[in-house]
Amino acid sequence: MTELLRAALLAAPSLNAIQKATGVRRQTLAAFMRGEQVSIHLASADALAEHFGIVSTMPPNPKRKGG
Repeated sequence: MTELLRAALLAAPSLNAIQKATGVRRQTLAAFMRGEQVSIHLASADALAEHFGIVSTMPPNPKRKGG
């Protein structure tokens, strides 16, 4: 997810526009893009993923051994 969000941010035309659309501070976005900030809050990641149309899915539950 981290690399997908970074790639989307790098391709985006304006961090200011993303800030306005998502509520995630431009400074946070810039630091995350540059790798100076290795993680972001889950709420920020959710807002960015929704903005960029990134969807994650849960894998099917694996069968348990012995039962």
